[in-house]
Amino acid sequence: MTTGASYPAAASSVVVVAPHFCVGHPIDLTIVRKMMTLSEGTFGVTDVDGNLMFKVQGGDILSLQDRRVLLDAAGNPLMTYQQKLMSARRRWEAFRGDSTDERDILFSVRKSSFFQINTNLDVFMASNTSEDVCDFRIEGNLFESKCVIYAGNSNNIIAQMHRNHSAESILLGKDSFGVTVYPNVDYAFIVSLIVILEEINTDR
Repeated sequence: MTTGASYPAAASSVVVVAPHFCVGHPIDLTIVRKMMTLSEGTFGVTDVDGNLMFKVQGGDILSLQDRRVLLDAAGNPLMTYQQKLMSARRRWEAFRGDSTDERDILFSVRKSSFFQINTNLDVFMASNTSEDVCDFRIEGNLFESKCVIYAGNSNNIIAQMHRNHSAESILLGKDSFGVTVYPNVDYAFIVSLIVILEEINTDR
């Protein structure tokens, strides 16, 4: 739990993965990407006490299909997300559990514009078929290695991320990110957005 700072709760609860990931206080998480590995996109997520909260399994580095699976600490699949092939704006789609069936899609993420210096993303829930207005948006700052996640086109922040720069992360070949999730926001959902953001930033 975050201390020493006050973060406003979301106007209404943001539940995407499951209600028990949505709590009434802010949560600080650390997301670590293991860079020196044969499988891409392998992340570990811990709380402030170092307890494992989630794992993200990556696909084979030789595979043509970019696919990631979000697992809880016990190894149960919560969400599968993969890059949509032949997508002009690097669209990723997220599905419930270990499914990739269109009937199980939860949300999709794409770049907000074709040409941009920073990585700004629009998030559309499955029910938003018109995609006229995004449900959430991510504004990244590539130079400062941070991002802010907003509800829709409002200025209401629901989470923030910054890269942890340390000698340990460099020596061990790991990227580390600090994430603060605001109250009443599904923190499993936020972890997924950060992972997708990093995959798009990597832009293989």
